[in-house]
Amino acid sequence: MEYVNPDALVSAEWLAAHLGDASVRVVDATWYGPGARDARHEFENAHIPGAVHFDIDEICDRDTPIVHQIPGPAQFARQVSTLGLGNGHRIVVYDRSGYYCAGARVWWMFRVFGHENVTLLDGGMAKWLADGRTTEAGGPTPAPANFTARMNAGLVRGLADMLANLETGAEQVVDARNADAFAGRESEPWGVKKDGHIPGSVHLHGVRLVDRERGGALRSADEIAAAFAGAGLDLAKPIVVSCGSGVIAGLGAFGLYLLGHENVPVYDGSWAEWGAADETPAETGGA
Repeated sequence: MEYVNPDALVSAEWLAAHLGDASVRVVDATWYGPGARDARHEFENAHIPGAVHFDIDEICDRDTPIVHQIPGPAQFARQVSTLGLGNGHRIVVYDRSGYYCAGARVWWMFRVFGHENVTLLDGGMAKWLADGRTTEAGGPTPAPANFTARMNAGLVRGLADMLANLETGAEQVVDARNADAFAGRESEPWGVKKDGHIPGSVHLHGVRLVDRERGGALRSADEIAAAFAGAGLDLAKPIVVSCGSGVIAGLGAFGLYLLGHENVPVYDGSWAEWGAADETPAETGGA
């Protein structure tokens, strides 16, 4: 089986050949967890030529205590316009984590705000460097662009939606965190009150969709489909993806998009919100 939406990925070869195209914009979406490496510093040391840095902790809702929640449409449009990203651009997103985590979240964010002409760089920065391709340093100052946001609320789930789903079971919930976090053996770093997972959810660590033996390329359509089916998911029925704070959940949604499931929502708050709320039940074990 082939990808149903192969244009959601571009190769390093394709990007190198199109860096000079006026319609192409490159976004470095690298993000690391609390207390980890400095993504902005790494970007300024070396990035793909012409790229701008998209910080999910800056382009977010500042009025909620939940970490890096999506902002409103007007704020998103204003901030990405300042980065030189407009509605007429083909936006190519990469990160250097090796697992597409924040890259896939940023891909999802652009789709949430109505921009479908957005792709991921297959293999990310690791593939670009492995091929010996050039980088540049410094902080770019792009010319502002015109981005008009059109909210696609169907790609987002909130706390109320997830609580209601406990009763209806309308959507299967897949948790993309590692097994220890899912099982409650490991606490999330977001000041949560409880550990574990949303009752009834199933576990599929998002990194399983990445083939490390092929330099961090996305796995084949057959392998991705088998991973979801092996987790106990019925691909013919609705799915919502959750994780720790809505980052690696984007990778789960991206993998399903490659298979033709174009309207898979992400639980934006994920465990950072669920685990901090008083009214939310939690399960442990199971992974």
